[in-house]
Amino acid sequence: MSETTLNHEKIHLAQQRELWIIVFYLLYVYYWLHGRVSGMTSGEAYMAIPFEREAYQNETEKYYLICRKKHSWKKYLKKTSQS
Repeated sequence: MSETTLNHEKIHLAQQRELWIIVFYLLYVYYWLHGRVSGMTSGEAYMAIPFEREAYQNETEKYYLICRKKHSWKKYLKKTSQS
């Protein structure tokens, strides 16, 4: 596993700890379904999930998890409908 992939998954672990795992997965599915219902493809809906947006945007930042504020994924909330 590459360092980038490992860091990406560690960001997800931080998100899961904040949301007690079950809430993370419920929200994850909700955001994906919301994207799909809004007309996005499966891949577009996946990339619109705020957890994924945070992880992908910061996966190459070696020290991101050291300075990451709790619930930083909320900064990546956006409308998931295509306008």
